[in-house]
Amino acid sequence: METRTDEIADGIYRFSTYVPEVGPTGFTYNQFFVDADEPLLFHTGMRALFPAVSAAVARIRPVEQLRWITFGHVEADECGAMNLFLEAAPNAEVAHGEVGCLVSIDDLADRPPRRLADGEVIDLGGRRIRHLDTPHAPHNWEARVLYEETTGVLFCGDLMTQLGNGPALTEADVVGPAKIAEDLFHATSIGPAVPVALNRLAELQPTTLAVMHGSGYTGDCERALRDLATFYDERIPH
Repeated sequence: METRTDEIADGIYRFSTYVPEVGPTGFTYNQFFVDADEPLLFHTGMRALFPAVSAAVARIRPVEQLRWITFGHVEADECGAMNLFLEAAPNAEVAHGEVGCLVSIDDLADRPPRRLADGEVIDLGGRRIRHLDTPHAPHNWEARVLYEETTGVLFCGDLMTQLGNGPALTEADVVGPAKIAEDLFHATSIGPAVPVALNRLAELQPTTLAVMHGSGYTGDCERALRDLATFYDERIPH
């Protein structure tokens, strides 16, 4: 497997590994690196991806300089290599929402994590990362996203998941492909939390959606988030 690196915004990089065996047309697993005074990684990938992802980080900054390890929720593809990165970067901390720390990360992480309140900001030095709780959206009680305030990049995790191996960034429709992925995987918790979270994120008017599975999006991000919210709202039994 090859891990591709693309700069999707100023100082923000996407590491993407395409796995053709997943789904009918393959699937990408994407991590994001914010190059700042205090570098941040969003998603670690599975443990098996640690050599590839750490090598991608090292092409930008020495891995031992990594300061923050973050992810959307507790699943292997999001945080499987968490402790490997903690070992490689002695000053790094895992940062996550309070619920995620209480129910999982306090026990799973080899060093105590930093607990973040909803809306709390970490100043990376040149970048400001805001933590936003999105419980049950798209799934998991401890789900959250990150928003980089200076570039407008929304690290939206499993939201807007797409199949295949598209470009790093696109202005083409991503909502249609996200609906197809939902119909295939049924990965989202169908309930009121999902459209509420998507509409809240739309209010940020992000410039870029950094998607964990599939292409990032640089079109009308607010409209895309609201359209996906409508799709899920219509699926809730009334």
